[in-house]
Amino acid sequence: MSDGIFKNLKSDGPASLIVFLVAVPLCLGIALASGAPALSGIIAGIIGGLIVGSLSNSPLGVSGPAAGLATIVLDNITVLGSFEILLVSVIIGGVIQLILGFLKGGIIGYYFPNSIIKGMLSAIGIVIFLKQVPHAFGYDKDPEGDLSFDQKDGENSFTEWYNIAEHLDYVEVGAVLIAAISLAILILWEASFMKKLKIFQLIQGPLVVVVLGIVINNILSTWFPEIALSGKHLVSLPEKNLSSELTFPDFANALSNPKVYVIGGIIAIVASLETLLCLEATDKMDPDKRISDPNRELKAQGIGNILSGFIGGLPITQVIVRSSANIQSGGKSKLSAILHGGFILISLIAFPQILNMLPKASLAAILFVVGYKLAKPSTFKAMYAKGVRQFIPFVVTIIAIVYTDLLIGIGIGLCIAVFIILYNNFRTPYFFRPENHVEGEPIVLRLSEDVTFLNKAAMLSTLQSIPNGAEVIIDATQNVRIDDDVLEIIQDFEGACKNRNILVEIKGFDFIKLENAHLAYQKAVVDNKLSKSKQID
Repeated sequence: MSDGIFKNLKSDGPASLIVFLVAVPLCLGIALASGAPALSGIIAGIIGGLIVGSLSNSPLGVSGPAAGLATIVLDNITVLGSFEILLVSVIIGGVIQLILGFLKGGIIGYYFPNSIIKGMLSAIGIVIFLKQVPHAFGYDKDPEGDLSFDQKDGENSFTEWYNIAEHLDYVEVGAVLIAAISLAILILWEASFMKKLKIFQLIQGPLVVVVLGIVINNILSTWFPEIALSGKHLVSLPEKNLSSELTFPDFANALSNPKVYVIGGIIAIVASLETLLCLEATDKMDPDKRISDPNRELKAQGIGNILSGFIGGLPITQVIVRSSANIQSGGKSKLSAILHGGFILISLIAFPQILNMLPKASLAAILFVVGYKLAKPSTFKAMYAKGVRQFIPFVVTIIAIVYTDLLIGIGIGLCIAVFIILYNNFRTPYFFRPENHVEGEPIVLRLSEDVTFLNKAAMLSTLQSIPNGAEVIIDATQNVRIDDDVLEIIQDFEGACKNRNILVEIKGFDFIKLENAHLAYQKAVVDNKLSKSKQID
């Protein structure tokens, strides 16, 4: 680690504390949703920060256990028979990711349109907001880290709200009080007049909220114990002897099981896709617009998953919620990600009791602000201004992610984006507007630079619609590449022109043997004019 990495310590230090506080309940919640030991989520968070953060060159990305893999882990613990055997699949997944990094497989991340990436960020913002409302009211049945529409508690992102409204006895007054005060502080901290004061530039609002949340709840415990928060309403780190809690891979029963390798491949594919999507999204949120190396990221994630599997951790990816919290908290370099992993480790060893006094309602308020910043109304206005081709995939991606999960939503959004690309290709293989054509003049079809097999239907339809006896010029002087499928259609059209009394000139296809096409056209034009002249006489 070079000395230069510490140059942003003033910004990265406070940001790493906030990311650490957000990460801990997420790590524990994802472990619970995965059906794995609670410590496995914490281990993945530590490795994601210390190891992946050090090896990656993503300046603001944060790695750890991912909600997108929770279902895969949960289902396959049952399939394989134990979490210890699944850990071998995690190691195999890491090896595959490492190989993909060396094979430069990270390039796949560049094939996702901006509208999809921005839709993903806005959708995650909305999901974060939806999921934190119950925690702000003290209704903590669904664990932190469950970002899917259908929740582990049998409800979904919307019916959970209905439960709270219908059963007011679910509401914890202490949680509402702490969340309201925390949110007011965060909103005040964002005010322009506050930012002008140096003390508020040095101290981050989320850090104040965390400390104040612990203080307020301790005051409530002393003076108003009936509304104080305890148990499931607080962060819950393991406080036992950690060495006895560690889980290790069961190689003896795993290596001869073919399902272990298949599941390892699935983990590698899903983790790599989620990482590459989050990597590009994080780069787009970076105020300095730095570009990360996706291949190096895959290598870092691969090494992280290998280590995580060996010492009993969940699979790791780069994760958008913690990365967003890092950026919104003022992180400047990857030091914040590294430090957050160190803080998780220190808190686990030295003072889990202090961290276990933190109300989840305080974290809900912090994540409210993170969610709002990801899905600001100005983002929707900017995407709408770019036109339908950008706005529709953007909106579809948001709706799909909110009602399914991250990867399914991205897939649906990508299908819509590809459909629009195909539709645009269908319409624009050449430049010709029938409404601008003057009767009696030649019909000119100017081919665009790239004409592919996707344009076959449009080209065939247009050439068939040309009336008999017309004059046609197919101008390919600007064309760079044309597929053989389209070329064959043009050649067939030229061959049929004699029977249809169509005069055709083909320009620009120097590499095509259309014998004497230009001379034949000129001669036909002259003959046609002479014939018309005789008829008039």
